[in-house]
Amino acid sequence: MRNINPFVRNLAILAFVALAVVLLNLEIALATVGVLIRLAFFIAIAVVAYFFWRDIGRREIDTWSTRSGRVFYAAVGLGVVDLGWWIFSHPSGRDALVFFVVAAICIYVAVRTWHDQRSLA
Repeated sequence: MRNINPFVRNLAILAFVALAVVLLNLEIALATVGVLIRLAFFIAIAVVAYFFWRDIGRREIDTWSTRSGRVFYAAVGLGVVDLGWWIFSHPSGRDALVFFVVAAICIYVAVRTWHDQRSLA
């Protein structure tokens, strides 16, 4: 057993787990776990973004003009909604194109606003 290739061993473990899922009819449980993991990942991204904003961004954004702050927060908020839509609906085709266009616009607006405010200071 010690001379077995790790790749082959891992494939055997994966095949055993897949066989157990099929034989025990656990597809529903597997799908539920997948949704919960996706939700946990989305929440983890939100928590990291919040901590970044709380520690660094809030003090800097408070010094900006009201309009710039609102534009920046709107871009970030729309980006979060766009990311949530991507995670939970799995768009394809034109919907995926819309996701990438909206994400690019949000990133451009946020970075441009931040850069403009940094250059004014």
